[in-house]
Amino acid sequence: QVRLVESGGGEVQPGGSLRLSCEISASMHSFNVMGWYRQAPGKQRELVASITDGISIIPDYADSVRGRFTISRDFAKNAMYLQMSSLKPEDTAVYYCYADQLYQSRKYDYWGQGTQVTVSS
Repeated sequence: QVRLVESGGGEVQPGGSLRLSCEISASMHSFNVMGWYRQAPGKQRELVASITDGISIIPDYADSVRGRFTISRDFAKNAMYLQMSSLKPEDTAVYYCYADQLYQSRKYDYWGQGTQVTVSS
């Protein structure tokens, strides 16, 4: 069973920074897409940043966070990170890490439990 565990959330003032971590119980080489989603109160869960393994591994970002957030991975530690800078109140949400695997024509989705990020003065 694959487990994803987020940490690093908290409360920060506008303009501040936070770094979220996601520890993964399996080798990250086994995943196809890895990324971060968020869900604000009363809103649908939305993609924040993702990486799709392939010939060209180029991160993809939501327009609302591009230039402020950076997704990265440490394969030696089986960990994924989301560095968030210039935070805004509208970034307040529960942040989830995500990974999927493709096996015998089926896709398996894995989610963490979420970590709260609150941006407030």
